[in-house]
Amino acid sequence: MNHPRILLADEPTGNLDPAGSQELFGLLEEINRRGITVLMATHDMTQVQKHAHRMVRLESGMLK
Repeated sequence: MNHPRILLADEPTGNLDPAGSQELFGLLEEINRRGITVLMATHDMTQVQKHAHRMVRLESGMLK
C-alpha cells in the first residue's frame, strides 16, 4: 500500500476551484515522476492538456 504501481482517481478535481485543481494535478504529476502510473477519469480538459503524458478518451462508449 505504501508503494503502489498504479493510482486510480475518479474525478479527483470534481469539486475543486481552478487553483485547487491545478495544485492537485501538480501533485499527481509528481507521483507519476516517482514511477507510479496515474489513471484518472476527469472532465477537466484544461488541466489534462497541460499535464497528460498519454490520454485515452471515451466517446459514445468507444475508446479513442
